[in-house]
Amino acid sequence: MSEDQPVPRPPVPSPAALARRVSARPVAPPVAPAPHSDSARFGRVDESGHVFVTVGDEEREVGAYPGASPEEALQYFARKYDELAASAELLEARLANPDVSAKEVADGLATLKEHVEQAHVVGDLAALHATVERVEGGLEAKRAAEAEHRRVARAEAATAREAIVAEAESIAAQPAGSTQWKQSGERMRALLEDWKQHQRSAAKLDKPTETALWQRFSHARNTFDKARRAWFAELETTRADAKATKESLVAEAEALAASTDWAPTARAYKQLMDRWRQAGRASRHDDDALWERFRAAQDAFFTAKDTAAAVEDEEFRGNLAVKEELLVEAEALLPVTDVEAAKTALRGVQERWEAAGKVPRGDLERVEKRLRRVETAVREADEKKWRSTNPELSARAQSMVDQLEASVAKAEAEVAKAETAGDATKAAAARERLAAQQQWLDQARAGLDEFGG
Repeated sequence: MSEDQPVPRPPVPSPAALARRVSARPVAPPVAPAPHSDSARFGRVDESGHVFVTVGDEEREVGAYPGASPEEALQYFARKYDELAASAELLEARLANPDVSAKEVADGLATLKEHVEQAHVVGDLAALHATVERVEGGLEAKRAAEAEHRRVARAEAATAREAIVAEAESIAAQPAGSTQWKQSGERMRALLEDWKQHQRSAAKLDKPTETALWQRFSHARNTFDKARRAWFAELETTRADAKATKESLVAEAEALAASTDWAPTARAYKQLMDRWRQAGRASRHDDDALWERFRAAQDAFFTAKDTAAAVEDEEFRGNLAVKEELLVEAEALLPVTDVEAAKTALRGVQERWEAAGKVPRGDLERVEKRLRRVETAVREADEKKWRSTNPELSARAQSMVDQLEASVAKAEAEVAKAETAGDATKAAAARERLAAQQQWLDQARAGLDEFGG
């Protein structure tokens, strides 16, 4: 074919045929050329196609790439180095990550060292080994830090568990009589949930510590449960006894409800109430029901008593008017000037007072108190008069005056004698005795004056 002739072209396929071709043979994406690796500068290729890597002052063969140019061979082994170095750098970065455990780093380091030992690559092997050594050193520090963290976490967990156990023991040690059983029981259950939560989320404790704390916690819970069962068993017995006692008291109260013997029955109800308070508590339901019956019986009696008293009070209002007039008459006797006349008049008031009858209860103490005041004044006036006219008492008072006058005279003589002798000490003592004797004499003369002496 001459140069002037056109190159024949293949026939253009139909759209349907083109579609079948596309679906049958997918088009591969274009292959990008491999990136150039600077690591190739650490290697060379000899005339026979063998690739060498330089390590310090030495060289060693890493392999060959048949059918490739020297540059392609070097780039192949350099890229293998780059992949290995990237793995080492990634592992070093993971070492610095606090979320990556020392075990994960150790596993990665073992794999990396295995690959490094078997590696046939071209690159800065000294730098790669330095990275491995840094990871090894950092791994030890990470392990030490994790160990310290575990130690601190275990100590904190042990402290938290100890607090749970101590609170449980404190609850279990409460006196049964002052224990709030419902609240304490709920708190014990909450402490158990706290314990389980610590087991799930907190640091694991060593086996001996875990076992010792659990045994104490379990013992406290068992002690509390046993005390609670014993308390409620005893409480049930006590409540049964209280119920029986109160049923008996209710029966007595109901038997008295219709009594019209007001004062004795009122005292009986007071005694029943005292016994009710001493009977203890039955169950809430029984206590409430029995108290309603007891109170109903008591209310029935006191309502009837108050009604009867109201009727009586209305009847006694006329008596009150009479006694108030008598009080005016009695109080007119004060102050007492004529004892005999006052006594006679008071006896008349007292006789009419008794004959007047009862007064309303609300006025009883008031009118009785006014009458007693008059009676007391008349009695005291009578006693004073009797003392002043009693010959025996008068003679006794005169004898006392005579004795004290003699004592005073004797003390005066002692004072004069001491002063004449110039004895100031005796004179002072004698004057003190004289003053005392004189004071007693004045009192005795005042008593004698009461008897008309």
